[in-house]
Amino acid sequence: MNASNNLENKRAVVILSGGLDSTTCMGLAKEAGYELYPLSFDYGQRHKIEIENAKQVAEHYGVGRRHKIIKLDFLRDFGGSALTDERIEVPQIVNGQAPHSEESEIPVTYVPGRNLLFLSIATSYAEVTGSEAIYIGVNALDYSGYPDCRPAFIHKVEEVIALATKVGVEGKGITIETPLMEWTKAQIIEEGLKIGVPYELTTSCYNGKAEACGECDSCRLRLKGFEEAGSTDPIAYMGER
Repeated sequence: MNASNNLENKRAVVILSGGLDSTTCMGLAKEAGYELYPLSFDYGQRHKIEIENAKQVAEHYGVGRRHKIIKLDFLRDFGGSALTDERIEVPQIVNGQAPHSEESEIPVTYVPGRNLLFLSIATSYAEVTGSEAIYIGVNALDYSGYPDCRPAFIHKVEEVIALATKVGVEGKGITIETPLMEWTKAQIIEEGLKIGVPYELTTSCYNGKAEACGECDSCRLRLKGFEEAGSTDPIAYMGER
């Protein structure tokens, strides 16, 4: 922990999108005994509504005043992703298969450099707050096509943190916690339900409407996860799914 932090309680920065996975990470960090420092990003995503969900999640965990929202809307100016460029359609699952299901194909919902930027900024916030960990909800199963969700990427970023930070040079370091990395969506939901994660406050839809579309690949993966977990998704869907 940062030497300037005289408090005994351990601290963690949680990269909080307002979605199911990152909110589960909030719950897991809380269960692990960390003081929570949530960090969200407004990067011009078409589903910007998720930031309001992130605010509600932070309030639920009693850390609304610590919640930081960082603007990175230049990512929308760059484009190159279905999440930041309205000209690129959000993919939908057809006949149970996502259009990017082949291992060699990177999904059009991949945002170039996003997780690299998120973790860099989270590292800065971690040093300032005296946090010893950064929680991020990356998953190598449901989103195996994303190059910045792989264990190898996370390990390399940890190496850079050790070299590029004061705490790293002092031998204390900051770890990147990825508790969801090898879990299926059903396993994520099952664990979240056990610890009372407020899934009713989250959203996963890429289309950014008040009610989830139920048709984009993110919605379908979420619905499938709840079904396999033997539970019902508490959020509203268009057409009263």
